[in-house]
Amino acid sequence: MKTKFLTFIALILLNFGCKNSSQKSESNSIQIDANTENKMDQNNLKDFGNEYANAWSSQKPEKVAEFFASDASLQVNDGEPAVGTEAITNVAKGFMDAFPDMIVAMDSLTTKSDKTRFYWTLTGTNNVPGGTGNKVKISGFEEWTLNKDGLVQESKGHFNAEEYNRQLNGNVPE
Repeated sequence: MKTKFLTFIALILLNFGCKNSSQKSESNSIQIDANTENKMDQNNLKDFGNEYANAWSSQKPEKVAEFFASDASLQVNDGEPAVGTEAITNVAKGFMDAFPDMIVAMDSLTTKSDKTRFYWTLTGTNNVPGGTGNKVKISGFEEWTLNKDGLVQESKGHFNAEEYNRQLNGNVPE
């Protein structure tokens, strides 16, 4: 059973990408390019980011999809993009199923031109039947393109998959 679960997690990561990335962020900060014509002001964007993090922490994958346009895409690392809210819901469900105690915290937001970067930290324990029982703490970011309605039209997510797998397979997070 443990092998089946690890295979499931590996398939999620392979399906939605496993390229290494590294990033640094400041705690709960927001930076907006002064030349950006953005539909959301700083406060609205910060609220949007915090609510998005709360949706990922909710164990309700449909809440994550509510932040996306109906024809939006979510790509994790270099994997195939999940297109449409149903597919995005399934990506969120995969992570939520693997980590029932998952918490996603917004670390910061930066906006330049028409792109917003949402920096996050995910913590959780893989304590499901067939899981490893190990804790994971990883950081990453999503680069968003927002549509005219203030929803995510395109999200390209990045995290260090090698570090994620190291922690999932039993090495303690640093």
